[in-house]
Amino acid sequence: MTKDKVTGTLVFAVVTAALGSFQFGYDIGVINAPQEVIISHYEYVLGIPLEDRKAINNYTINSTNDLPTIPHLRDSTPTSLEEEETTTSTSLITMLWSLSVSSFAVGGMIASFFGGWLGDQLGRIKAMLVANVLSLAGALLMGFSKLGPSHILIISGRSISGLYCGLISGLVPMYIGEIAPTTLRGALGTLHQLAIVTGILISQIVGLNFILGSHEQWHILLGLSALPAILQSLLLLFCPESPRYLYIKLDEEVKAKKSLKRLRGSDDVTKDITEMRKEKEEASSEQKVSIIQLFTNSSYRQSIIVALMLHMAQQFSGINAIFYYSTSIFQTAGISQPVYATIGVGAVNMVFTALSVFLVEKAGRRSLFLIGMSGMFVCAIFMSVGLILLNKLAWMSYVSMVAIFLFVSFFEIGPGPIPWFMVAEFFSQGPRPAALAIAAFSNWTCNFIVALCFQYVAKFCGPYVFFLFAGVVLAFTLFTFFKVPETKGKSFEEIAAEFRKKSGSAQAPKAAVEMEFLGASETV
Repeated sequence: MTKDKVTGTLVFAVVTAALGSFQFGYDIGVINAPQEVIISHYEYVLGIPLEDRKAINNYTINSTNDLPTIPHLRDSTPTSLEEEETTTSTSLITMLWSLSVSSFAVGGMIASFFGGWLGDQLGRIKAMLVANVLSLAGALLMGFSKLGPSHILIISGRSISGLYCGLISGLVPMYIGEIAPTTLRGALGTLHQLAIVTGILISQIVGLNFILGSHEQWHILLGLSALPAILQSLLLLFCPESPRYLYIKLDEEVKAKKSLKRLRGSDDVTKDITEMRKEKEEASSEQKVSIIQLFTNSSYRQSIIVALMLHMAQQFSGINAIFYYSTSIFQTAGISQPVYATIGVGAVNMVFTALSVFLVEKAGRRSLFLIGMSGMFVCAIFMSVGLILLNKLAWMSYVSMVAIFLFVSFFEIGPGPIPWFMVAEFFSQGPRPAALAIAAFSNWTCNFIVALCFQYVAKFCGPYVFFLFAGVVLAFTLFTFFKVPETKGKSFEEIAAEFRKKSGSAQAPKAAVEMEFLGASETV
């Protein structure tokens, strides 16, 4: 039996799908490095005088890069007309910059609802091809932003790129989860997150001032995501369609077998077909599950809540805040080129995500999630202690630095990759698209909330901000410990039984398929 064999076709299909995740990561990270350059270009386009530009630059860059411990020393009551105009210009530039960053998350929130639906309507391959049209459109708008009203073109381009990434955040885990053999599902599922962090790292490197982050070339940096979009579009033409989609959605058994034979590298695909036939019979014995039904039907309610909680844990753990402030903390530690230390964080991020690919099938999903969250809890406390004592003990900045690296490592061992592929793994064909859509939406929404609120929370809490994250992480760790069963190497029925045990429910399943779905999600 070649069930767990890794074939060339399987690797090709997974890598091709993961190019979408790579674009996702690139789009997340690309806006950070050239921030100062883009802001000065906005000022030039808007015709702000040079004297005002210097004042704005000092304020805007500080307001997005300074440590929470450093207050923003700006007089809020201007004493002259010139100062008042500068304040107005500052507010406008700050607003345009925050829109340039956050419009991406808004696009993602909207599109995440349609990833599963588009995958069902067109098939997984065609859906990814259609999504690439959005990626190309966004990249072109940003790539040509230097030639026109750059603020409008960048905000529009970021919004459209966000729409693309919203679709991809549902489609890629769905496709990989459906083509992977059961024994490799977890390991291959983590490749979505690995591709995202690789994209972030590459965007940080090419965004360096002497590569593409300069005044002359920043627009090329922003438009560069067109290259993986074109490459993926070409490679998708050679990828097999999801056999589960062909068999369960389209009832095309011959095509599904052909696809499976390519993916498994064997003519004997009986086990896969039997598994899918059983899944199809169970799925057809009940009506299609909508997003509302996931919450109203008692069979799914607890499982979808757990799935959402795991995505919330990922975003509210403080990981984005870490990336946001790492450069400033490294600066405080006296590193002359903090941007390289930040790239170091990106590299650590990638290495530990790669490590999780191997760990996820060995240690189990729940164990890794708990180890990751527990480690992050300890690191968040050390980070806050380091920031609080920074002014008294200079060496405390190094405690904060080490805590950052370890925090990122623990995040990528569990909470980073696991929530993304778990939903596809836990839900069978019926509720899977709806579950993926709502999970991706919650992830994007939490991402947007953190991006929007963190600056205000950091100003309010000062160096104590990571104590807040430590409390949140601890709450999610306890929730995972008591509510999430292990799913490694278990069938849907076994997961359902585990889930009933966790929830203390003694009732037998009304319909095996309902409890299967439910248990599946619970494991996230």
